[in-house]
Amino acid sequence: MTILTIRTVGDPVLRTPCDPITVFDQDLCRLVHDMLETMYAVEGVGLAGPQVGIAKQIFTFGNIDGLEGHVINPVIEIGDEPQEGGEGCLSVPGLSAATPRKNWARVTGLTCEGQPVTYEGQGLFARMLQHETDHLHGTMFIDRLVGEDKKNVWRKIRQSSYNEVAAAVQGERAAQASSVFGALGGSLGAGQGKAGRKPGSFGI
Repeated sequence: MTILTIRTVGDPVLRTPCDPITVFDQDLCRLVHDMLETMYAVEGVGLAGPQVGIAKQIFTFGNIDGLEGHVINPVIEIGDEPQEGGEGCLSVPGLSAATPRKNWARVTGLTCEGQPVTYEGQGLFARMLQHETDHLHGTMFIDRLVGEDKKNVWRKIRQSSYNEVAAAVQGERAAQASSVFGALGGSLGAGQGKAGRKPGSFGI
């Protein structure tokens, strides 16, 4: 098991449109495993490639509606009905805000073995699909904010003290990941031992 470092706002990789994945092999499946373990270690419910420094079209998810999975080269469809709700992001530590999204979404793509896969849902699951797919195009939830919410979040990000907050969260995550790794002894496979972990920010 490898716990990956999560990049935070200001890192150029988070603003880089991701390339499609063309090679489907054991290394890719190992990356999926590592992304899932990283996501669970920091109590996220989704994690996209650029968030761990990989500008490729891939994201993982779990702890939503009892589902766990990953999608490579996703293509998203969204409905017309809006939904209300807040979002945070593992790459924007300590901040969250009401974020406009659609209430239904469907993503089609591939697994790490190159097999077709489709996920669709409403509410939080649809929000996660939109959030993670956005990451693959260099878009973050903070770009979707409107009005005072947008002003307030960007004001906080631009404050010099926010770098200290982000650094503190990164330190906490590193300690948390070390604790998880020690408890698991490096032997936990994806999809095991996750019941009872509290869903956190999208990563979503």
